[in-house]
Amino acid sequence: MWNPDDSAARIQWQELQSSAGRLGVHLLSLEVKASTELDKAIENAERAHVDALVVPRSGLSYLLRKQIVALAEKHRLPGMYFAGEFVEAGGLMSYSGNNDAQYRRAAYYVDKILKGAKPADIPIEAPTKFELVINLKAARQIGLTLPPNVLARADRVIR
Repeated sequence: MWNPDDSAARIQWQELQSSAGRLGVHLLSLEVKASTELDKAIENAERAHVDALVVPRSGLSYLLRKQIVALAEKHRLPGMYFAGEFVEAGGLMSYSGNNDAQYRRAAYYVDKILKGAKPADIPIEAPTKFELVINLKAARQIGLTLPPNVLARADRVIR
C-alpha cells in the first residue's frame, strides 16, 4: 500500500518490486492517495487473495496509520510497517531506523548549521540503529503464530 504521488514512496515501491522479483514474490500495487481510497485498496487486496500488507514510508500513510492498521486487522492481513507507531496502534510488525536516535542525531546537524556550516556541505547520514517491533496481540488477532527465533530477534515486543 503506497502513495504514488510521494516521490520517496515511489522509490521504495521500485525497490520492493526489484527485491520481490529476485525472491519470486508477486506484489500487488495498492495505491492510496487519500483516506477515502483505503477501503477500496483493502478490498482489492482481499479480492486478489494477498498474503500480507507492506506499507512503505510516506507522510500520508503515517497520518492514516490507525485506519490502515484497523483495516488490516479487520481483513486479517499481517502487516509490515515502516515505523513502530504502526505497531503501537495495533499493527503486526515494523522494521525501521530508530526515530529517537535519528532525532538526537538531527541535533548534531542543527548545531553545525547554527555554528555557520552550510547545509549543503554537511554529509547525509543513514540511520545506524534499527529496530524490529512486534505486536503479539495483533498476531493472535489474525491467527498468526510467530516463531520463537523471530521474537528473540525483536528489539521490542508488545504483548
